[in-house]
Amino acid sequence: MHILEKMVLNTGFAHLSYGNVVMILVGCVAIYLAIVKKYEPLLLLPIGFGVIVGNIPYNPSLPLGVYDTVANGASQNSVFSYIYWAVRSGVLPPLIFLGIGALTDFSTLISSPKSVLLGAAAQLGIFGTFLGALFLGFNSFEAASIGIIGGADGPTSIFLSSQLAPHLLGPIAIAAYSYMALVPVIQPPLMKLLISEKEARIRMKPPRTVSRTEKIIFPIIATIVAALIAPGSLTLVGMLMLGNLLKESGVTDRLARSVGNALLDICTVLLSFAVGASTQASVFLTPKSLGIFALGLVSFMIATAGGLLFAKFMNLFLKEKINPLIGAAGVSAVPDSA
Repeated sequence: MHILEKMVLNTGFAHLSYGNVVMILVGCVAIYLAIVKKYEPLLLLPIGFGVIVGNIPYNPSLPLGVYDTVANGASQNSVFSYIYWAVRSGVLPPLIFLGIGALTDFSTLISSPKSVLLGAAAQLGIFGTFLGALFLGFNSFEAASIGIIGGADGPTSIFLSSQLAPHLLGPIAIAAYSYMALVPVIQPPLMKLLISEKEARIRMKPPRTVSRTEKIIFPIIATIVAALIAPGSLTLVGMLMLGNLLKESGVTDRLARSVGNALLDICTVLLSFAVGASTQASVFLTPKSLGIFALGLVSFMIATAGGLLFAKFMNLFLKEKINPLIGAAGVSAVPDSA
């Protein structure tokens, strides 16, 4: 009987809680949305599976979870903790930006610099949510990490929260990626509410042709200017522009293909899985997490409204009117917002 009892205690069933069941169901829903609804499948599928893996209960003496490290009292570091370290330490987000840069074409931005203002206006969601988070009792570091959800950029949200509020990394990342997947649901009602039918029918002239020289110079100048204005952006902006320079230079096509495909895909899978696995019920199912999700939704809505309304404002001074609907693309949940 003693042996049988010991065997039972070593199974996950002996440590299963209601919280584990809830989170496993959340993971299953994420996988369902990814496969059936095709909502951000490249992100939601590994995140959903990570949520399931992270909430499988086990004997505490076994170092299996992302938080099971020697520093936290485990007998040894778990394998998952090493993957999560790459997220928590801020290694994976810049590598993802490197890959994104190799896939990005800045021609439209170069030919129409005023469109930068639309992206800037959409950042109102960050500041609005920052103030809201402070009002709800989050400290300044936590509020800043939550506010960045409004930027609709998963790697940026993860990078910033890993530096400022690592204990909120899981809820913030899940909220950011969830709302990115729901952009087709969140944005259209705001577009219909704020943009008239006449404005929506504005036809814009096609952008001018951008020379190869401009495409090469742009990432260099953008890195220098952005880093001088905000040195803290150097890690992400530098990697983004390096990836773009590899693409546009014309002499490093092999590197551009590698970082834009294989490296980007590997880092995306590892980051998404690790973030999902970090949402253990004891850490994730808290009042703070619910507050983060509510603030994240508000942040997305403010960001979308900011881009749309600023596009309308710009039309008051422009000879060649722009379609205000493109203001929604200031929310950087590509390609859905665009």
